[in-house]
Order: sequence, then structure tokens, then C-alpha cells
Amino acid sequence: MSDTASERILNADTSMGAVTLRVGDLETMSDYYSRAFAMEPLEERSRAREVHRVLGRGTAPLVRLIHTPNLPGVDPRQAGLFHTAFLFETPGSLAATVYRAAQDPRSRFIGSSDHLVSEAFYFTDPEGNGVELYTDRDRSTWIHDGEQIRMATEYLDPNAYLRGHLDQAILDAGPSVAGAVGHVHLQVGDIQTARAFYVDALGFEATQARYPGALFASAGGYHHHIAMNTWNSRGSGPRAAGLGLGDVSVTVPAVADLHSLTARLTARSIPFAGDGRSVTVTDPWGTQVTVTLPDLTTDELIAR
Repeated sequence: MSDTASERILNADTSMGAVTLRVGDLETMSDYYSRAFAMEPLEERSRAREVHRVLGRGTAPLVRLIHTPNLPGVDPRQAGLFHTAFLFETPGSLAATVYRAAQDPRSRFIGSSDHLVSEAFYFTDPEGNGVELYTDRDRSTWIHDGEQIRMATEYLDPNAYLRGHLDQAILDAGPSVAGAVGHVHLQVGDIQTARAFYVDALGFEATQARYPGALFASAGGYHHHIAMNTWNSRGSGPRAAGLGLGDVSVTVPAVADLHSLTARLTARSIPFAGDGRSVTVTDPWGTQVTVTLPDLTTDELIAR
């Protein structure tokens, strides 16, 4: 990669970190993510009237819940979160989590799809936040149309998937089975403005721009780490304070990656804050994005 290219795009080893959600009922939401998605509390801290709780699998944080009293509920037509997508290593670990989520009466099952690059199941949590559970197909099977990665939305029979892949041993293992935040899908007001921020400024590369009202982008040739759509939120302006998405976390390998990012932001007169280990910036709709170095401890995450 040339120096110019390395300064223009995110490092190929970029990944996504724990998503932050502002919640109205901390205990219900914490219990739901624990039971439905086999996560366990890793850390908790009170800050003024807020309680911050991090949940994850093993030592990997996957979601930070911030109890924020008296905020209005999630507005499905406002810019913000479309869904958080949790990635599982095998069809068996995905099937076990889908089964758990489907068994929880607080879940709302939205559907399941074969996207060619992945197989995915969709739910809505008790406060209206979208959740995707998915596993990737082997990257060697992905089809490229020039610089675009071919994706589709084809029918995936959820019952047949569970019959074919559900593994009692993995189901019993629960939170000890690895999981990760694979991507985050956002609602935005318009795609061109979103592209200028997430692709041109942050440094993701567009991977699929042919879906009407949507854009998918990634680092390192992944199908997508970030997606943006206007399906429910076309024309929306900056977000009002409310429950729902609090922060999107992106992990880059090295300090040099943060320096390249701040140079891109400075060149575009986009304000940001940095502490040497992370850079925090807000998108045009008021969604906070934090780009951080690896090995973020739960203490650091909860202190953010």
C-alpha cells in the first residue's frame, strides 16, 4: 500500500468494538442480553445518575448499557441505530444463540436472510434496538463485481437452519463461546453525506453501493464493518437526545492509524477529541464514533 493510500483509508486490520446503548430499564435490558444472547456482565460503574454496565463473552466486551433516566424512547424514524450485528465463528454457535433469542418472550423476531457473504437472523430488543446475529461464509466464496462485493437478501429457513446446526454442547457452553461485534448498521438522513463522513473522513472503503438507499463499507476487504441506510430515516436531521445508540466503537491497530485519522478530520474541519489512545468524533446526525487502539480494557470502555 502506498503512503498516500495508507493515509486515506483505515488499516486492513480494523475491527469493530462494543456498541454503547442508552437504556431506560437497565435490569431488564441487562437480563435480556444475558439470557437471549448468552452474554454476562463484565464490569459496572456509577457516574452521577448514570449506571454503566458492560456485557460480553469471555473477556470480550460486546455491549455497554448506560442507564439514562428520563430520556424519550427509541424513535424508529430518527437517525441512529438500525442494528448491532454480533458475529459468531461457526454455524453451531450462531444457531445456539438464535435458539436462545427465539426462546425469550421479550424478543421480537424480524426474520432471517442469506446474504451470500453471510447468514443472518434479526431481532428487536425490549427497547426497540435492532440486533443481527450472523456468521460469515468463507471469504473465498464471496463474489466480487469489480470493487463491489456481491450481497443479496435471499430466504433462509430459520427452522431448517436450527435443525441443521443446533449443538447442545455449544448451547450449554453459553457465554464461554466467542462472539464479536462484526458490524454496525446505521440509520442516516442521506447517503452522500454519510459517505463523505464514513468513507472519505473516517477512511472506510465502500464495498456495496447498489442497494437503493443504502451504502456498505469496510476496512481490509471485509463485506462491511459499517452500513448506512435511509429506509426509515430519509431526510432526518441531527438526533434528539433519547434512548438507543450512544456510541459506535472502531478498533485500529496502531497509533499511526489514529494520526492518519486526525489528519483526515482536520483537513475536513471536522471537530474531534483525542487522548492518545482514542479519537472521538460525531457524525452529521449526532451519532458518536470512537476510534480506539486494541486491548481496550473494560475499565477504559466504561470510563469513556
